[in-house]
Amino acid sequence: MYLFDNLSKLLLLSVKEQKPTDKIQTEISKIPLKKLKEKLNNDTEKKTFWINLYNAYFLILRTELNLTKPKIYTEKVITIANHNFSLDDIEHGILRKYRYKYSLGYFPNFFTRKLIKELAVSKIDYRIHFALNCGAKSCPPIVFYNSEKIALQLDDVTQSFLEFETDFDHSKKEVYTTMLFKWFLGDFGGTKGIKKIYQQQLKKDISDYKIKFKPYSWEENLNNFI
Repeated sequence: MYLFDNLSKLLLLSVKEQKPTDKIQTEISKIPLKKLKEKLNNDTEKKTFWINLYNAYFLILRTELNLTKPKIYTEKVITIANHNFSLDDIEHGILRKYRYKYSLGYFPNFFTRKLIKELAVSKIDYRIHFALNCGAKSCPPIVFYNSEKIALQLDDVTQSFLEFETDFDHSKKEVYTTMLFKWFLGDFGGTKGIKKIYQQQLKKDISDYKIKFKPYSWEENLNNFI
């Protein structure tokens, strides 16, 4: 059996190259749950595996099953380790440590399945929001993540996305940035956290700037691979 991060990358590569994915999906579906938990035993391995799978399965559900929102996010039609998951399970359950989808990142989902809690990361990494692709024009592009260098990769995609998405009005001391910050405000540490991220990622001091959020373009933009 492939290493799990390689297996997730192989699925994503097959999707990109428009090759059949049935055999890889079957292999992923039959991974023993015990082995999955043993292998994905830290946040680095978990983020690598689940980000790649999310980006692959979004395209599979959209292009092969013709699902659209909201069902594309909520339907539990992804089989992994003999259990069914939705894209929301992967994003909000596992990668966001079972945050309630509509709480701006501040409250857990008290109805989360035990399995999701067992598979979830131990700490939310805000950079995942710049790695998950939902097929829209305003979504971050798709990258193939490797467990050996995912920390650097997430830094790079965060920096490049913010550079592209941010406009500064220095005369008014205003910053116009991605709506992702508003939707998941708690994941970023609130407004103070956003300003700290700009200092860390872009070396921009916006401590006395007002933050404004750009409209999010849901115009479809599939297969946006780097």
